[in-house]
Amino acid sequence: MKKDIHPDYHMIEVKMTDGTIYRTRSTWGGEGETLSLDIDPTTHPAWTGGSSRLMDTGGRVSRFKNKYAGLGF
Repeated sequence: MKKDIHPDYHMIEVKMTDGTIYRTRSTWGGEGETLSLDIDPTTHPAWTGGSSRLMDTGGRVSRFKNKYAGLGF
C-alpha cells in the first residue's frame, strides 16, 4: 500500500435512536467521537417490515385519506 493516502481508521461510538450505544471502527470523525443517528435499522420501515411508521398522524397520507374518504380509496 502507498503511504499517507489512506484515511485514519479509528474507534467511534454510534448512538442509535433508542439510546443504545455501540463501539465500532470507522473513518468518520475523530477517535472517540459519537455519531448520533436520526434513522437506524430499529426504526426504519425498510428494516422493520413496515411495522414502524415515520410519518406523523398529520402527514400527507392522513390528509389524503381525510380528503378522499368518501371516494373508496
